[in-house]
Amino acid sequence: MTVSAEAFRDALRHFPSGVTIVTLKAGDQLHGLTVSAFASISPEPPLIMVAIDHRHSAYPLLEQAGAVFAVNVLHQEQVALSNRFAWLKDEDRFAVGDWQAAKTGAPILAEALAWLDCTIYARHPAGTHTIYVGQVVAAGTPRPGEPPLIYWNRDYRRLDLGD
Repeated sequence: MTVSAEAFRDALRHFPSGVTIVTLKAGDQLHGLTVSAFASISPEPPLIMVAIDHRHSAYPLLEQAGAVFAVNVLHQEQVALSNRFAWLKDEDRFAVGDWQAAKTGAPILAEALAWLDCTIYARHPAGTHTIYVGQVVAAGTPRPGEPPLIYWNRDYRRLDLGD
């Protein structure tokens, strides 16, 4: 017996996470989506992971040979950009923001809190998602010290940095 999907989601909404935009390049196609299922795995070699739903249009692109991706960590003033990559369907998501090509060719956001440029190290099917392990080949921290964008209890949150 397993827990229902509704109970599972209800429990997980109480775990805060950072917000990222995962961008990818597959052949000559660029794509991006808002992702909170991101984590670091290993410093040697430098590995991270993202989980992508099989129903998302990013999934078949990431399954292509030679696909690469970048994780762009958002700061708390980038709510509108997060929403753009989460909900916009028919317009160019990359029309807003200062996007540049990383070492792999994946788009990186010049004004992100931080970014990680990755090749695909491994793919692991996991239920409705695939876990993509990325080997980090380049990284940057354009806005160090700024607070990250946080998602908790079905909404964006701000850190109270206090004094």
